[in-house]
Amino acid sequence: MTDLSQSQTKFAALLTEQLERVERMKQNAAAIDFSALDKIIIGVASGDGIGPAITYQAQRLIESLLAGAISSGRVMIKPIDGLTIKNRVAAGCAIPPDVLHAIMECHVILKGPTTTPESGSPWPNIESANVAMRKSLDLFANIRPVRVPEEGIDWTFFRENTEGAYAVGSKGFDVTDDLAVDFTITTTQGTQRIVRAAFEYAKSNGKTRVTAVTKANVIKTTDGKFLRVFREIAKDYPDITADEWYIDIMTAKLLDANRRKHFQVLALPNLYGDILTDEAAEFQGGVGTAGSANIGNRYAMFEAIHGSAPRMVSEGRAQYADPSSIMRAAAMLLNHIGYSDESARLSAALDACKSEGKVRLTGRSDGATNAEWTEYVISKL
Repeated sequence: MTDLSQSQTKFAALLTEQLERVERMKQNAAAIDFSALDKIIIGVASGDGIGPAITYQAQRLIESLLAGAISSGRVMIKPIDGLTIKNRVAAGCAIPPDVLHAIMECHVILKGPTTTPESGSPWPNIESANVAMRKSLDLFANIRPVRVPEEGIDWTFFRENTEGAYAVGSKGFDVTDDLAVDFTITTTQGTQRIVRAAFEYAKSNGKTRVTAVTKANVIKTTDGKFLRVFREIAKDYPDITADEWYIDIMTAKLLDANRRKHFQVLALPNLYGDILTDEAAEFQGGVGTAGSANIGNRYAMFEAIHGSAPRMVSEGRAQYADPSSIMRAAAMLLNHIGYSDESARLSAALDACKSEGKVRLTGRSDGATNAEWTEYVISKL
């Protein structure tokens, strides 16, 4: 009974925390207007492993494209140190307080990959820095575009970022030696804002279909709520087709050359979005080629969607790591803060470099360094 009582206490604390979060969401802060700002502060947090090597190269592109705005003081690039596994472990938390304070002084963040300790690793169990940042800054929408025109692929994924199976991923517990429990969180408010963001994107970008991806036939309460909210919001957009797929069959249908052409905008809970976007990224060359935006009303964070690749660092190959993913993220950042022309130029340059293939990245010394790749991209801007 002692084990059960302790578990009940932990569960009650978790529910109280989530109910308080619901009340904060109800305040619904207004989105920031970048055109009204005298100065836009871009924070650059390099992260772990190959993070410093590839993030620096993406920063070079931003500095090249925004040279005039930087020299005039309209845009400021602010380095943010300390978002490393070593510092996070030393502080005993996912993001050290001084690092979080520095992040919150910025408007947008370009973030390199960070290491998340897994069970059995030499690092203690601390929460993912990504998850912590998304929660701390309320970055509720993870937006990942995947486009392969020759395959008829033009997908934009709206992955809910602050709830689902990852919301309290470090707060599960062992009830006894035989029973371990984790939790999935779904709220009305959290689901409403991600689903509406997906429909608004579709409406603004001439898309005609929004697809919900759940497992509501089995996970009836939380996934069921996500699907019910989706259906309700869909009624506000009669000109957009709304359909529903289960996550297991959707992973298969992305491989179906005939079916996949019909998907356009997809709205998903957190875990399914993580899985499906990594699968989708393979169509355009793998996770190393795809960027990711994490959007809230006040803050936004843009990142590569791959990991920190510690093996590359230990083998002395960080300088050969492919920076394409974080460069794609940089293009999304530029668009978000109002520099749409510069964003389009960067995206076009990356597409041209990939298509031409005059400089080849292999991850090893038989290919280009990421600095050489960056020079190639700059030559196409």
